[in-house]
Amino acid sequence: MSTQGKFRRAALNSGVASIVLALAAALPTVAQAQDAAAGTATDTEVGTDIVVTALRRDTTVQTTPIAITALTGETLTNAGVTNIADYAKFVPSLRIQDNGPGQRRVSLRGVQASGEATVGVYYDDTPVTGSVGVSSDAAGRTADFTLFDVNRIEVLRGPQGTLYGASSMGGAIRVIFNKPSDEYEGTVEAQAQTTKGGGFGYFVNGMVNVPLVKDVLAARAVLYRRDSDGYIDNTFLNRKNVNDYTATGGRLMLRFTPTSNFTLDGTAAFENTDAVSATWNPAVGEYKSAAQVNLPYTDKSQLYSLTANWDVGFANLTSITSYQHRKSAYAADDSYYIGTYRTAARCASYVNAGGACSADQLSTYYGYIDSLSPAAIYYPGSTKDFTQEVRLSSTGDNAFDWTVGGFFQNRKNDVTSSDARADDATGEIIFPVQLFYRREIFDKLKQVAVFGEGTYHVTPAISLTAGIRYFDYDKTVSGFTDIGWTLIGAPVRPVNTVDSSENGTLLKFNASWQANPDMLFYATASQGFRPGGANQVIGLSADLTPYESDKLWNYEVGGKISLLDRALTVNLAAFQIDWDNMQVSGRTTNGAFSFLSNAGAARIRGLEAEAFIRPAQGLQITLAGNYLDAKLTEDQISDAVVAAGRAGDRIPYIPHFAGSVGAEYRAPVGDSVEFFARADVNYVGSSYSEFRPTNVYRVKMDDYALANLRVGFELPDSDTGVYLFVNNVFDAVAINRASMSSTPNSYAATSAAPRTIGVNLRRHF
Repeated sequence: MSTQGKFRRAALNSGVASIVLALAAALPTVAQAQDAAAGTATDTEVGTDIVVTALRRDTTVQTTPIAITALTGETLTNAGVTNIADYAKFVPSLRIQDNGPGQRRVSLRGVQASGEATVGVYYDDTPVTGSVGVSSDAAGRTADFTLFDVNRIEVLRGPQGTLYGASSMGGAIRVIFNKPSDEYEGTVEAQAQTTKGGGFGYFVNGMVNVPLVKDVLAARAVLYRRDSDGYIDNTFLNRKNVNDYTATGGRLMLRFTPTSNFTLDGTAAFENTDAVSATWNPAVGEYKSAAQVNLPYTDKSQLYSLTANWDVGFANLTSITSYQHRKSAYAADDSYYIGTYRTAARCASYVNAGGACSADQLSTYYGYIDSLSPAAIYYPGSTKDFTQEVRLSSTGDNAFDWTVGGFFQNRKNDVTSSDARADDATGEIIFPVQLFYRREIFDKLKQVAVFGEGTYHVTPAISLTAGIRYFDYDKTVSGFTDIGWTLIGAPVRPVNTVDSSENGTLLKFNASWQANPDMLFYATASQGFRPGGANQVIGLSADLTPYESDKLWNYEVGGKISLLDRALTVNLAAFQIDWDNMQVSGRTTNGAFSFLSNAGAARIRGLEAEAFIRPAQGLQITLAGNYLDAKLTEDQISDAVVAAGRAGDRIPYIPHFAGSVGAEYRAPVGDSVEFFARADVNYVGSSYSEFRPTNVYRVKMDDYALANLRVGFELPDSDTGVYLFVNNVFDAVAINRASMSSTPNSYAATSAAPRTIGVNLRRHF
């Protein structure tokens, strides 16, 4: 590390330590402030008694016998949260590998791997899926909508297979929007900011709610636009602030209530994103890129849903019909990889079947290689996903609570893998695209499931829960190459189709004891899985083409405790996850194509803790943290593939420790003015990019701490606020993902933005 880097790290640690110590100093005042806090702070204010619907019925966080974190819309607004990467720091064991908009990999409790998603993401009750891409890696491109006018976010930690099905093997995230109401209301919010070493950024958000027919029909409309000039400089192309970003979106919601026991909610949401890759090359310099091509990312996402709720007396019948349509395109620089073929040995192999090239042959061959660069691997594609769920849940206070339902999904992914020429001077991909290679892939997934979960209340304090889900899926993958590139062993190939299908069951068992109104203890054993499929890779042998689903068991104990007349609430969980038949990512021998297979097993042991504290009137403190020991328990070796991992290796990108501390303070400074301040510190431990410590391309991502500060004044009478904020106060270089290969300039990283300063204004009317 450079002297400057060491100084910055020391300053960071010193500054973070000061904030943490200041927050910790407030803890002894809890007991002193108990009497003052009693009766003045609602549980909702400290995030402990929020009503959630994670179990498909109304419960509160503290009476729900699973590990769940709920963040209210007010908390999200006060912390300046706009996307999943912003709120992940508040949730134990939630990890984001952030490659930029639409290219985020989400994991919970260390369950992280290539393939289908390991965390289910829902907007209201609508599941959203990532695009599978050419390597069947939907988990690496999780769909993400800007967060504004949100009621709450529920993060369910641990497998949720029975109620939420496939791809919730690590947990599930539910974003619950505010619904249309019978009141005229609106919100406007604007923000302007500047980033160190970068440019200007802003966003504008607006919401209006209108009752159309009193007590029968209401509408809620949201619009927003976000724009940022970026902060990464491209030294090869001599361009500054290349990672610019623009997103425009909104949604229209209608609520129809023809009778007191029936509600119909319709939602149409869209978001259009135009951005450039935020990846940079640490070997070149902080926030410096050596890419020979400017790497665009475009995403046009649409989400439609129709949800009906009918109270039939003894139960509530719910139907959710949804459709997602996403068109996206992303790119990777292929220039340096192409350059690795510019050798005499490659000429001999390509031109003379191993014999040495003559001077003329070598000159001609080098000219051919040089004519291909600069070039980008360009991936345009689309995702269409239709889902239907119907469920019936008991209502009222019963000795036996139950939910039964059925689920259907029909997902279609189309993606093109192509190599396109770029302009020598600007690095921009030339449009219309000039291709010298193209492969088309079509991925179809159909699955059906039936599920049920029941809870028997043995006594008013003791409850036993059991759940089961039967699933049956079929996956069809087909593809062809119509523009061949023999240099990398990819000739023209006709259409080839492969089918993969599987069925099975998932189980859940839970026991809970409500010792008193302020103490809940529970134990859980639950399963999760994600579908297998088939690879569509050039020249891949038949035994490598299909891969199976992988499954896991989660064994967990937890407790939720409120103390000091609920001035202090602590939630704890300890768990072990046994993960079998893991899907792993491998590469063909020439390094050109990646594929999935099954190999090895893992065990993840962890501890999670959350605390909500109100030591004095107007002051709230939240703490969250986790310890994860995520390791392989078997070598990644099978009859089909020998992958890199060996027993005892850590799962990549999963740190042992992570945690956050937040403090929020309000105090009146006049008859109609309140002072507001919030500070957040988020710590993430070190992790590695590869399994094997002996891997020469294994990159260590150092630990980091990010501190954010926000202060302002609020006018409660007019529901108006003006705030100044600083994100990444100590300007930490916080790398969350890094990788390296044998290709020159392949050491690449993505990170949090440098110090960002701005002003935020909002008003609700």
